[in-house]
Amino acid sequence: MQNNKIKKNPWIFFADKSLKAAEHLITDVELTGEVVFCCQQSVEKFLKAYLFDLKIPFEKTHDLIKLYDKIKKNKDLKINETLLENLSDLYIESRYPTDIALLEGEVLPSVDDAKSYLEFAQNIAKLVLTEIQPEQQADS
Repeated sequence: MQNNKIKKNPWIFFADKSLKAAEHLITDVELTGEVVFCCQQSVEKFLKAYLFDLKIPFEKTHDLIKLYDKIKKNKDLKINETLLENLSDLYIESRYPTDIALLEGEVLPSVDDAKSYLEFAQNIAKLVLTEIQPEQQADS
């Protein structure tokens, strides 16, 4: 069963894992950076799943805006690009301690921010699954 899901669209399989990790981590208020990282990874992989499904090649990148720009050439999914850009930026900030040390003010996302990004990632998952493989949504 697992191999069949991976063969259909490996990006969906791994995007779902990142989303589930974020859903589990959100219960610990000290792990907001990890929640946001998993949300970014999930959104990135769901965008790549969409491109994969359409057979549109994409380069190795973590830049969510670049990925969405490729998608928009075929269809505008009406994704909030401000949230997309912020999540893309937080990916870097949450992963590299040297970058975090250079930030002003609060260095990690608040609990409310983490919850907001989790909701955003969940919405991206639903949108992509509905668009490309409705049957995959029932299997996940």
